Amino acid sequence: MSENNLRLAVLIGSVREGRFGPVVAEWFAEQARQHGRFTVDVVDLADTDLPLKLPPVPPALQPEMDRPAGMADLTRRLKAADAVVVVTPDYNRSFPAALKAAIDWHYTEWQAKTIGFVGYSGASGGLLAIEQLRQVFGELHAHSVRDYVSFPRYFELFAPDGTLRDPEGPGGAAKVLLDQLEWWATALNDARRARPFVTA
Repeated sequence: MSENNLRLAVLIGSVREGRFGPVVAEWFAEQARQHGRFTVDVVDLADTDLPLKLPPVPPALQPEMDRPAGMADLTRRLKAADAVVVVTPDYNRSFPAALKAAIDWHYTEWQAKTIGFVGYSGASGGLLAIEQLRQVFGELHAHSVRDYVSFPRYFELFAPDGTLRDPEGPGGAAKVLLDQLEWWATALNDARRARPFVTA
């Protein structure tokens, strides 16, 4: 690993009991490690204290607010990331509540950052969640890249040991996503270094 590698957070968006997210996240994290341009940090929301009750003043107005002590590690890791890949299922044609809480508790941690998506579900492969998340992250001044990785009927695609039965297609999609993440994260890093990000 080079010290010049981009810092990529792979965020597991589901905290549901028996969730499949960690399997998908670890598969993608390994694709990112093999890509060679990323230092990978797998961030599991199940390890974070995420109260659904939000603070009275939104993070957009008070970025350095006091957050629950159990959220400090998540905040630090999101702030350190150059890019974030969200691994999400579809829940009732949308994305998990824990993921929305994690997003809404933060603001500057997303600004001018590059966001990618890996989706999985029974039918749509997480695309319903992904399209809604694009709108959410756009409001936070984050840039979501166009391409994604999707696993419809994921339970048929992965073997019991967590490997893909036919890795060629998903592996190719992951390479395209990672190449886009590298380009945009590099460009946005340079822009943030050149001048502070301005929202108004």
